[in-house]
Amino acid sequence: MSDFYRVRRLPPYVFEQVNRLKAKARAGGADIIDLGMGNPDLPTPRHIIDKLVETAGKPRTDRYSASKGIAGLRRAQASYYERRFGVKLNPDSQVVATLGSKEGFANMAQAITAPGDVVLVPNPSYPIHAFGFLMAGGVIRSVPIEPNEEFFRAAERAVMHSIPKPIAIVVCYPSNPTAMVASLDFYRDLVLFAKKHDIYILSDLAYAEVYFDENPPPSVLQVPGAIDICVEFTSMSKTFSMAGWRIGFAVGNERLLSALARVKSYLDYGAYTPIQVAAAAALNGPEDCIHEMRSVYRKRRDVMVESFAQAGWKIPAPTASMFAWVPVPEKFRALGSLEFSKLLIEKADVAVAPGIGFGEHGDDYVRLALVENEQRIRQAARGIRRFFDGADDSLHNLIEAKARA
Repeated sequence: MSDFYRVRRLPPYVFEQVNRLKAKARAGGADIIDLGMGNPDLPTPRHIIDKLVETAGKPRTDRYSASKGIAGLRRAQASYYERRFGVKLNPDSQVVATLGSKEGFANMAQAITAPGDVVLVPNPSYPIHAFGFLMAGGVIRSVPIEPNEEFFRAAERAVMHSIPKPIAIVVCYPSNPTAMVASLDFYRDLVLFAKKHDIYILSDLAYAEVYFDENPPPSVLQVPGAIDICVEFTSMSKTFSMAGWRIGFAVGNERLLSALARVKSYLDYGAYTPIQVAAAAALNGPEDCIHEMRSVYRKRRDVMVESFAQAGWKIPAPTASMFAWVPVPEKFRALGSLEFSKLLIEKADVAVAPGIGFGEHGDDYVRLALVENEQRIRQAARGIRRFFDGADDSLHNLIEAKARA
């Protein structure tokens, strides 16, 4: 398999090592508390399921659907953007429904990338942001993840020293994995930067509705003129706990979306029509389920911060997303995030996502997902406390040997 061109361009899938260890532990009877994958455990709201059931089996709904999304769904997404961000979109030319934001990113990369094209991607970042372009034959140049002046200094250096000049820059706020949030001022500067250098902006806004204070994360499309150069990707997965339904959107620049729609037309026929109808009902329907989702994740965040601190591991409290981006404890840092993650499964019955899986600059961190209930989070903290308290001399020797190496 390693002989195939696109497979050869992909590094080993770090998370698979953790998944194998987790499966082995569970096969042996261990009760593993899984904080690794951002897989929502909350139920899809009832009114969305009811609409799916109501639509399934009706005449014509079992036939091929529309690759770019049925008209009603695209209108619903355009209405959402106008309500939430004050951004007006043409549902016919500026909205494409995707099979989740991950598929949207990957197919956009296929649509716009020629072999050797350079794309600026934050490091650490959600893997598809980089690997979608790598599979398309592109070249990745890293920039910092934090939305501040250093981001722009690094991006300027990257443009200056890249041959050929970059075609696009990727951003993701609220960030997966770091949970950082960007301001509208940052997006204004980003649009100026992109227009100055004639490059596109690809924004991942999958966590737009998962925030815990009174400051809803903005969209880059709120910046006047951003639509000239930008496409933004959103998802139903987290907002409505519809991860397995595989519904997302790409909105923004017509030229980019036309290219995406053209590629998609050769690759898929769109999601099952009743799923698209149910997704439209979600976007057009009551928002109390969104408020409830935020409340659940906020409570879990607070329990995690409190209980893990009592266990001896300080958790920076995220203001958005369903993740905490947590430094590996100092005494384990020399092991790296992957070996530390393996130890947590073996010694504490807790699975986390190693930061190295999001880029080499994430190796001092692990990502914790708020996908277990409060009782299970407290149980995880107790397991970690026992692990920390019981770390024996052989473990300390292993850490010291790793540090010397």
